[in-house]
Parts: sequence; structure tokens; C-alpha cells
Amino acid sequence: MRKSILATLALFAISVPAALAHHAFGGEFDANRPVLLRGKIIKVEWVNPHSWIHVEVTKPSGGTEVWMIEGGSPNSLLRRGVTRDSVKVGTEVIVDGYQARDHTQLRANGRNITLTDGRKLFLGSSGPGAPPPDAKPIEEATPQGKK
Repeated sequence: MRKSILATLALFAISVPAALAHHAFGGEFDANRPVLLRGKIIKVEWVNPHSWIHVEVTKPSGGTEVWMIEGGSPNSLLRRGVTRDSVKVGTEVIVDGYQARDHTQLRANGRNITLTDGRKLFLGSSGPGAPPPDAKPIEEATPQGKK
């Protein structure tokens, strides 16, 4: 009996951090704060449960800032046609997505990424609280998403 209780507690201790690492869109990102980011990919992280694309964006003032763009899992991106070759470091991109609820962080959930040749790749923005699939990306915005 005692061993089964300890085994249950150990399993719970292992599974809670994994469950907390995966989140619903609405829990972390704000569907009412769209962003349109133009810049160069400086880092790509193909990790579960979400991949990350780091984009260096030039601010209107001339300085730069690095945004972390969350995408789907590597497996879901591959099924959508997004590969390591399509989002290489150094690639110029336009990302439309939604800013993190904590507006002090330069983090966004990427909906689409547009490459210089015009190809548009779907990155994610799905799950509870996410905008509907037919939501239109914003046309003009500053890097922080303010018109």
C-alpha cells in the first residue's frame, strides 16, 4: 500500500510540470493584441511542446529588439509544410500573430510567417482562446502591435 502511494505521488510530481508547460492560447496570448513583425530570423528552436523562432525587429526609433515567436510543435509544423529549411537563421520574414498577455515581454504566438518570395506558412494560433481560422492578419502595425 505504501509503495503504491509513493509511486502515485512520484508520477504526479513528474506529470504536473509537463502539464503546466503546455498551455491554451488564451491563457498566455491576447487575441485582441495582434502584432505584425518584420525582421530577420536569428535563432530557431525545434522543441516540444512548442517551437520558437527568434526574430530581430528594427524599431521605429532605429534600434532593434528580439521577439520570441511561438509556433506549433515541430511535428505539427512539419505536417503543415514548415521545415528547418523554410525558417533558416538569416531569413527575412514578416510574422503576424498575437502578443503575450504580459505586454512587457517581447513574445508572441505566431499565426503566419511570410517569406520574401511571398510564401505564407501557418505557424499555429490554435486551441482554446485562439482567433478563428479565418481571422485576417493585420495590415499595418508598429512592432508592438499598436496602430
